Amino acid sequence: MKIGIVGAGQVGATAAYAMTMRGVGSEIVLVDRNADLAVAQARDILDATPWTHPVRLRAGEAPDLDGAGIVVLTAGAAQKPGESRLDLLSRNAEIFAEVVPAVLTAAPDTILLVASNPVDVTTQIATVIAARLGVPPHRVIGSGTILDSARFRTLLAAHLEISPAYIDARVLGEHGDNAVLHWSGATAGDLSVADAASQMGRPLTEADRSRMDTSVRRAADAIIQGKGASWFGIGGGLARMAQVIQGDERALITCSMLTPECQGVRDVALSLPRVLGMGGVAATFMPNLDAGEAAALKRSAEILKQAAEGVRI
Repeated sequence: MKIGIVGAGQVGATAAYAMTMRGVGSEIVLVDRNADLAVAQARDILDATPWTHPVRLRAGEAPDLDGAGIVVLTAGAAQKPGESRLDLLSRNAEIFAEVVPAVLTAAPDTILLVASNPVDVTTQIATVIAARLGVPPHRVIGSGTILDSARFRTLLAAHLEISPAYIDARVLGEHGDNAVLHWSGATAGDLSVADAASQMGRPLTEADRSRMDTSVRRAADAIIQGKGASWFGIGGGLARMAQVIQGDERALITCSMLTPECQGVRDVALSLPRVLGMGGVAATFMPNLDAGEAAALKRSAEILKQAAEGVRI
């Protein structure tokens, strides 16, 4: 499968590198307004292919995305000092108004994977623009809380002292401060994480839960403080999503998409568990939630809806 990545900065380049390491895609095309950056990133990643997989990797322009089965969107504006979130979103909407039609002109049947932050609102923006060109919502997918969910699994695994591969734990709603950790549905094997923790002699206290909740929400802050931005986790998540689509795995991935209704809030992009395959999102699950989680998810949806409604598209 040919894969395009629009935006050759750290996230886009890391996604390309992670795909190369996983053997995802037969050809990867990096597109960026800074053509020299795209060329440099492509050449650098290409040097790793003798030890990984024979992926053809090159820089290009929007027309070079012709025939791409997946196009990852990581392009976006950085927030300026004193700029409001809505002003930033409006500037990103202007960028997407240019980028999305260019991508779909070259690759009208592609699946768009949106990673530009704030990802839920940019996913909604991309969905609205793509709809004008006849692309249905199930083919516009945001990375959403795939990274938050990975962080949740990693923290639980460390507490339980077992591999995160055997933890099933999801973060719902917004990728950001209003993310909802689905504690009541988190499992280790076929046990709830609370039962697994008890059997391991490592009970989950309220303090443990609070610490993990804060760590998931604030993980990016700590990373940004140390190195300016985060890119490895989301790059790996995007590579996994592309792998699922390419292989038509119909895997259950917690990701963002324009959702007709969530907790009474209509037409909002947010993350829920979704069946992902070759055609995009095939189905969406609404998890069983306790009362607190349901209220938190409703609040998360309301905040995202309000943010999206304030953007000029």
